[in-house]
Amino acid sequence: MLAWPGYADADIVAEFEERTRSRVEITTVATDDQLRAHVDAQGSAGFDVLAANTAEIARYAAASRLARIDLTRVPRAARQLPRFRDHASIPGLTRQGTLHALPYTFAEMGLIFDRRQLSRPPASITSMWDPQLRGKVLAYDGSSHNFSLAAQALELPPFRIPSNEILRVARHLVDLRRNVRGFYTQPEESVELFRRHRVALMFANYGSQQIKLLRDAGADVGYVLPREGALAWLDCWAITAACTRLELAHAWLDHMLSVSVGRRLSERQGLANTVEPLPTAVADGRLVWLEPVEDESRRAALWRRIMSGERPERLR
Repeated sequence: MLAWPGYADADIVAEFEERTRSRVEITTVATDDQLRAHVDAQGSAGFDVLAANTAEIARYAAASRLARIDLTRVPRAARQLPRFRDHASIPGLTRQGTLHALPYTFAEMGLIFDRRQLSRPPASITSMWDPQLRGKVLAYDGSSHNFSLAAQALELPPFRIPSNEILRVARHLVDLRRNVRGFYTQPEESVELFRRHRVALMFANYGSQQIKLLRDAGADVGYVLPREGALAWLDCWAITAACTRLELAHAWLDHMLSVSVGRRLSERQGLANTVEPLPTAVADGRLVWLEPVEDESRRAALWRRIMSGERPERLR
């Protein structure tokens, strides 16, 4: 299966293996780009289960790469929190009336700031471009989220950037590249970079998970949602269309929706689960749930050029 860091710890996997007398092989990904590369390279062959956000789930469902989930085989789904049982109200979970994924964990992508360096919380996404913070900003290395983020900063639609505006957004991301100290992919890496380089402001792709890690490490940090609205992800478990062990795959989904697994996810990773309420890291602010974007391949291609150091005037 394909999973994100901290989603399937060794003890959780061992319990499932012992109960089902099976063996689980986990491939860990750190970005949506890596997830797509694995799936696109093999057409899901070789993977039975994957964890992905709703925008990615919608993409794979539209490409007929996901199997139908049989809720009778996942009895714990009936005990999820009410908002996550209303599958039709969550974009991306169903396609043409068929359920393709079950919610597992979620978080908003806010702004983390060092209270010792910033006396006032940042109010806007545009703070990441603030020249006074040059070299003190940490960003996430992911094409789709960063284009959405830059679009918000330019007051453009985050998921449907007009074709005549995409290069302006790309050039704005070049400006971000020049302003940041660096980019991270995994939560633990972000904590190390934050502390080592005395970062003042960080885009929190993993939300409350990073807050927990930083505070556990002794950092005095605050967390806010920007006034433009915080991009927010809902990660789900799905079964691939290539899966030939459907009974075992459904059993895995049921295992991951247990209270025990959900509680360990929240305690260890600081992430909200879908079976028990978790106090929200921030009380106020608007969430902007992820949706499929206008052209993910173009975003990825432009992002590679941006990260390679290409000058803005050469972007075409």
